[in-house]
Amino acid sequence: MSVLVFGGAGYIGSHTVYELLDNGYDVVVADNLSTGHIEAVPERAKFYNGDIRDKKFVDGIFKKEKIDCVIHFAAYSLVGESMSSPLKYYNNNLYGTMNLLENMVENGVKNIVFSSTAATYGEPERIPIYEEDRTCPTNTYGETKLSMEKMMKWTEQAHGIKYVALRYFNACGAHVSGVIGEDHSPETHLIPIILQVPNGKRPYVSIFGDDYDTPDGTCIRDYIHVTDLARAHILAMEYMAKGGQSDVFNLGNGVGFSVKEIVEASERATGFKIPVKIEKRRAGDPAKLVASSQKAKNVLKWKPEFTNIEEIIKTAWLWHSTHPNGYK
Repeated sequence: MSVLVFGGAGYIGSHTVYELLDNGYDVVVADNLSTGHIEAVPERAKFYNGDIRDKKFVDGIFKKEKIDCVIHFAAYSLVGESMSSPLKYYNNNLYGTMNLLENMVENGVKNIVFSSTAATYGEPERIPIYEEDRTCPTNTYGETKLSMEKMMKWTEQAHGIKYVALRYFNACGAHVSGVIGEDHSPETHLIPIILQVPNGKRPYVSIFGDDYDTPDGTCIRDYIHVTDLARAHILAMEYMAKGGQSDVFNLGNGVGFSVKEIVEASERATGFKIPVKIEKRRAGDPAKLVASSQKAKNVLKWKPEFTNIEEIIKTAWLWHSTHPNGYK
């Protein structure tokens, strides 16, 4: 079975490529390397450098390779940037997805697994968050991802392309080998930002608000290891191959950790003291975001293997301590 991974040089994409290869799949990676890293793509995978919005490029891959399923990671994902440059996000995320789906229709490829996000929910109405809960994004990024899901729904109705959208919460950690990991510029994720302190890249960690309605006053989030996310994409692909219907699944650990708890776990994982500085709240930060992943467990038979937050951070630290400048 041959799988096309669009955005396979990125953080979650590259971890999924490794898992696919380890499970015996033939893997084709396509990425324009605007945010991804060629160093993250293993030599065992066939690589095409190009843009998801380029119809001729995408069609060329389907013509050259016999693709059975697509896994789609090729979207911009910075919330702040999405608010200051919304049209950039509509152009890449929506137009790129439209182009990919058009090429799938024309080339008879019927299954796609899509990297969606918890940002589709916006401010949660209840905790934990379930798939049937209201979707009301509070930023352009979440809005484009929700629109991509809806595009797939209507494309299925018209052309029979099945899809699974995976809405994940806070991806974190790195491959247990330490060979690949998280390298964003700018870095916006909490754990790699924290780990910049023991790496000598920043003097302290800013905590934005300690007066939320949570046990220690700091925001609570659901952290899920990147390899557990990667495995979920494979299970979703196999589910469709066996005749499973199009659907949406949350992916999280179902357990929330506060910002202060993540800092403390990072101190234990690294053996370094990590100073913090309390700053003002950021606009739009919900106090608590935790997923119910029961549906994915029941339907996809998915079960996170990394459930200890300190162990998750240790995998991240193995990568960051040996690659203090990322892939450079």
